[in-house]
Amino acid sequence: MSNRETRGFAALKIPAFQHFISARFFLTMAVQMQAVAVGWQVYQITHDAMALGFIGLSEAIPFLSLVLFAGHWADIYQRKKLVISAVSLFALCSVLFWIFAIYPSLLPTDHPEFAFYGVIALTGIARAVAGPSVSAILPQLIKRELYANGAAWNSSFWQIASVGGPAIGGLIYAFAGKETTYFVVLILVFISLFFFIRLPSFPPARLRKEGIAKSLKEGLSFVFNQPIVLGAISLDLFAVLFGGAVALLPVFADQILNVGPEGLGILRAAPSIGAVLTALIVTRHSPMMNSGKILLVFVALFGLTMIGFALSKIFWLSFILLVLSGAFDGISVLIRSTIMQLFTPDDMRGRVSSVNSIFIGSSNEIGAFESGLAAKFLGLIPSVIFGGSMTLICTALTAKLAPSLRKMHLQDHVVVPPPKTGEA
Repeated sequence: MSNRETRGFAALKIPAFQHFISARFFLTMAVQMQAVAVGWQVYQITHDAMALGFIGLSEAIPFLSLVLFAGHWADIYQRKKLVISAVSLFALCSVLFWIFAIYPSLLPTDHPEFAFYGVIALTGIARAVAGPSVSAILPQLIKRELYANGAAWNSSFWQIASVGGPAIGGLIYAFAGKETTYFVVLILVFISLFFFIRLPSFPPARLRKEGIAKSLKEGLSFVFNQPIVLGAISLDLFAVLFGGAVALLPVFADQILNVGPEGLGILRAAPSIGAVLTALIVTRHSPMMNSGKILLVFVALFGLTMIGFALSKIFWLSFILLVLSGAFDGISVLIRSTIMQLFTPDDMRGRVSSVNSIFIGSSNEIGAFESGLAAKFLGLIPSVIFGGSMTLICTALTAKLAPSLRKMHLQDHVVVPPPKTGEA
């Protein structure tokens, strides 16, 4: 297959892939809109940065408790059914937030934020069940030589939704209220569910159903015995854990930049704008050569933009720095997702994805808690500077301790089948 056939719109020509990215697009829109609404509402109730950290912790605890088991299930059961069940649970959570908005008297009098933490915990369960199966389904829909192109388009649509979700959510919340915001979220979840139902059904990847302890051990052993895989997800773990400032954006929007919920939505969307631009470029110019060095450089640049954001007191400058942070992080996500697809056999994708989720997915929520904790004890701006500095230190250590990752060229691991007789 020629380079032209593996770039551009190659993956988008596959109907099953179209359904997949449509489902993820609408679900991501819903998740991002809901995150803006919940974050702003909880902050308005408590006026405490630590409360925003507890939102992340409320989701991370059930997620971490369940995701390894979900990876095992994704390898022995039909992945499509697991995803549909998880999205249905998320729809229930959206209904509960909508009810809280319409009937605030249902919230606890002393600590109304506790009701939000409880529902967020349910979304953590939904994410844990869906995550490994969603990641494992994608490689089943496209050929191996299209993995990089598919990852780029998948990331592009996900990031576009991540741009639109916060911006639209913030605007709807500001001008139409929280009730309308949660209702729109609910509609988007059901549209996503429709597209997930349209996906083809694949038989379980692993017919041999050994004990769960042995199965989980195999998944963990695979990751820890693959230096490139382990290095890539470890790097992303620490970058997201320490470097992100998303959880604190409501405080920056309120106290530093004075821009309100509509400004918060724009700030939440900014990193995804950068990531979308990056992903669209990568669909034409994939970073398959010098992938390891590119990964390390862009994670370091991500840390630097976080430090710059912490120091900025001008809205448009803060917005630009967040756009750049998303562009730099987008390269990291694309390279890491391609690594996971190329290096993982199909009958282990669920378990390996669950291990990756512990490293990466939970780090967003644990990172939110770390951000809230650091902001409480160090102060808002010093906490973000600390996080960006830790990202730079972790990048330097990874470059030194993982030489195989630093020297990696993904192109060397793409096995392209020979053309059939008569093909160009």
